[in-house]
Amino acid sequence: MKNAIPPKWLLYCGICLLMLSSCIARKEMVYFQESENVHFNQNENLKIKPGDLLTIRVSAPEQEAAQPFNLTKSISSMESTRGTVELETYMVSGEGTIEFPVIGTVKVQGLNNFELSEKIKKDIANYVQDPIVNVRILNFQITILGEVGKPGTFSIVDDHLSLAKALGLAGDLTINGRRDNILIMREIDGIKTNAYLDITDSGVVNSPYYNIMQNDVIYIEPRAARRQAAGGLGVVSSYLSIASVLISFVILLTR
Repeated sequence: MKNAIPPKWLLYCGICLLMLSSCIARKEMVYFQESENVHFNQNENLKIKPGDLLTIRVSAPEQEAAQPFNLTKSISSMESTRGTVELETYMVSGEGTIEFPVIGTVKVQGLNNFELSEKIKKDIANYVQDPIVNVRILNFQITILGEVGKPGTFSIVDDHLSLAKALGLAGDLTINGRRDNILIMREIDGIKTNAYLDITDSGVVNSPYYNIMQNDVIYIEPRAARRQAAGGLGVVSSYLSIASVLISFVILLTR
């Protein structure tokens, strides 16, 4: 037949299309591409901000000297016989301060738990010898929605949480989730801000939004194919589109 396409050309074109689709799929799916020279900072601890709830425990070789700095809740007589002591929480004020026993007002906003611990150690050094101060942020919660395995709200016990670890808590992205357009919604000083992160790019670790903060909301957008399926187009539409492109390609070659 005149102008017939040799089978080897059809085979060659098919292989090229398969290779092209494979490359695109990798770019869309693989996290932290070209990450050999990227430094992952795992020491960016959570910063304290107004509205946070803190527990602060002070201990020392002479525990009686440390006792005035530990505010405890009222407990039942049965619990007290077991030696159970529950600490009171400190609410960070709108000015970023707390009222601490003996020493009074302490500025805590912008500090992480280790920095606040060192600050209190210095402030009580005249009262307690060799104090040990443990600080914990109690209200560290995040919400993850969209195309993940287990969407929901999560309470975090760590003092550092990266985007990658947060996604792990939610069961990672589904196959239908966009990895290049992850929305982080955050409130800073009463102002709501948004950022879109591409987790396939290794440079994402340099974003200030990569380290998750209290009350952040993470939303994973569905890929276009998923949106089409939800809209009723389904898989058949995708196959028809591919077939249309292939037929057009063949017609161009046979002219």
